[in-house]
Amino acid sequence: KGEIGEEVRWAIHRAAPAYEELSNWQELLETGNKVIDLMCPFAKGGKVGLFGGAGVGKTVNMMVLIRNIAIEHSGYSVFACVG
Repeated sequence: KGEIGEEVRWAIHRAAPAYEELSNWQELLETGNKVIDLMCPFAKGGKVGLFGGAGVGKTVNMMVLIRNIAIEHSGYSVFACVG
């Protein structure tokens, strides 16, 4: 598939954008999971936290989301298990 590449490079520490440059419109990410898409839709480019007890399927659910994003949306995912 080749390298990811970069179009614009920004410094980590920089001034905040002007208020006029900000947008309140967020495009929704279709996850392929009907319950998530209906009950708590995810914004494209946003962050998601999935919390629950042991053995309820958190990791399985995240793997399905990663698969759907990678295959159907040609995107990239970062998956971090904490705890």
